[in-house]
Amino acid sequence: MGRGRAKAKQTKVARALKYGGPQTDLERLQAELAGSGSSPTADVADDTDDATDEYDDYSAYYSDDDDRRAG
Repeated sequence: MGRGRAKAKQTKVARALKYGGPQTDLERLQAELAGSGSSPTADVADDTDDATDEYDDYSAYYSDDDDRRAG
C-alpha cells in the first residue's frame, strides 16, 4: 500500500514537464548556435595550464624512451 500517492505525484510531475515545461528562449539558442558570446572552452584552457605546470618538474626524471620500454 501507499504506492498510489507516489505514483500520482510522479504522474503529476511528468505531465507538468511534458505539457508545461520551461519555455525555450529561441533568440538565445540562435545566438549560441551562431557562435556569438563567450566560448566555454576558453575557461577550460586556463585551468589546464596550471595542471601541466604541476607535472613539469617530473619531466626531468623521465624520458620518452622509458615510456616505449614499459609498453
